[in-house]
Amino acid sequence: MAIIITDECINCGACEPECPNTAIYEGADDWRYADGTDLDGKVVLPSGKQVNANEAQEPVSDEIYFIVPDKCTECKGFHDEPQCAAVCPVDCCIPDDDHVESEETLLAKQAFMHKG
Repeated sequence: MAIIITDECINCGACEPECPNTAIYEGADDWRYADGTDLDGKVVLPSGKQVNANEAQEPVSDEIYFIVPDKCTECKGFHDEPQCAAVCPVDCCIPDDDHVESEETLLAKQAFMHKG
């Protein structure tokens, strides 16, 4: 399951540098699948979606920090717990019920993004 940042976010930015997948972005910022990963050029995501990893994507939120669900692995393969949730001073980084994934799926996603 991916993590989501709720509307309680105070935009402190504590979470962004902690993400090992570069899945967290400041509100209104474009993002790329290639950011902080080994993905490059045209790729087929584990979800089956075909994308250009280097192409800018629309922000998920215009007002608060956001997490890209396709890049979030809940820090599996890196840490024992989601680092965004561990450092958030207002506890607004919570499990995203709309993106439920097994540990096996999260680890496969992590391996896919970080091949090196």
